[in-house]
Amino acid sequence: MSSSCRPWSLSLMFLLGMASEGINCPSRCSCQYLEVNCTGQQLQEFPVDIPLDTRQLILAANNVSYLPAVELSFLADLVYLDCRKNLLGDDLDFTFTGVAKLVYLDLSFNNLTQVTFSTFSHLLSLVVLKISNNPNLVAIKKDAFANNTWLRHLDVSRTGLTFLDTSTVRDLPNLRLLGLSDNLWHCNCSFLDFITWMMESNVHFPDADNITCYTPADLRGLRMPTVEAQLHFSCLTQLNKQDYVFLCLIGFCIFFAGTMAAWLAGICAVIYEVHASKGEEEEEEEDEED
Repeated sequence: MSSSCRPWSLSLMFLLGMASEGINCPSRCSCQYLEVNCTGQQLQEFPVDIPLDTRQLILAANNVSYLPAVELSFLADLVYLDCRKNLLGDDLDFTFTGVAKLVYLDLSFNNLTQVTFSTFSHLLSLVVLKISNNPNLVAIKKDAFANNTWLRHLDVSRTGLTFLDTSTVRDLPNLRLLGLSDNLWHCNCSFLDFITWMMESNVHFPDADNITCYTPADLRGLRMPTVEAQLHFSCLTQLNKQDYVFLCLIGFCIFFAGTMAAWLAGICAVIYEVHASKGEEEEEEEDEED
């Protein structure tokens, strides 16, 4: 190597070395080019001094209970965020408004309680979302993923879910993998539409043998194909209490309407007869006078 090129090469090596060592790397974290890794450092809060050009941020296996939306918004180029095994709770609405480029998000093994439209609505590029192993997650709103049309991998296994509206996942055109195992599915007639969609869709369901009913007791432990056949028979051939109440209400309305119609018809007939008899009497009186 010529002496003229040597200073440039040394400068380049120095810059790369500084990048690999992580300029302004958060305390107790390791930094490489565009990546910050804080795995298992017993962090209580979101780390500070994260380089603004960070593309991958790994906060796995810590004690973080809150993700500050403002600090996250500084990481506008973030595409990969791993927050599994933390203490994140239910207050995640509008948290990810500033990281619209995010492609991969792992929130598994946390304390999430619900997912609303505002939770992930700004993540228009999201492809992988893992929210499994959140035992307190009991509700995913119908429109929760309405804006996440690029979502291909969604995992909601091992949560407290008992119901999931069919449109929540059916309207995701790129969905290819959906984890549903080991949940507390309540297999009633309202859930039949979702089970039918599962049987007919091209989506892959990993660990399918463990996608079973938890309630009612007579269906507990049964896999979805078996349950679909039973629910088709019971839901389509038998009526539940609400159906009987509805039919009774309809019957009462019909009876009441028929009674009222008959009463009105009788009134009209009596009035007609009265007017007709008066008209005949008047004609007779006129004939007598003539």
